[in-house]
This record gives sequence, structure tokens and C-alpha cells, in this order.
Amino acid sequence: MIERKLGAAVALALAVQTASTLLWAGAAAERIDVLERQMAEARPIAERLARMEARLDALQAQLNRIEAKVESL
Repeated sequence: MIERKLGAAVALALAVQTASTLLWAGAAAERIDVLERQMAEARPIAERLARMEARLDALQAQLNRIEAKVESL
């Protein structure tokens, strides 16, 4: 009798753990999908930001050259 109750308890515990593991895995997969979508949306913005930084660096270099010429006058 005790062995039957113990066997049923172990089977129930195993079923509960399996179900919770599947739920956790599903939630993790959903979070990963959301993050991948956000990264896909942010990629064009990051590329545009990199181009703007390059332009600002070029403008700063040009401004430095102009200032140097004005100071030498």
C-alpha cells in the first residue's frame, strides 16, 4: 500500500515538474522572440546613428581646420 502511494506521489511530482519545465521553456522562447524582433527593429537605427557619428567627426575635423586657419591670420 505504501509503495503504491509512493509511486503515485513520485509520478505526480514528475508530471508537475515536467509541466512547469515546459511552461518555463515556452516563456523563455517567447522572451527570445520579443528580443529578436526588437533587435531587428533597432538595427537600421543603429546603422543610421553610426553614419551620423561619422559625419559629425568629419564636420569636427573641418571645423578644427577652419579655426586653425582663422587663428593663423
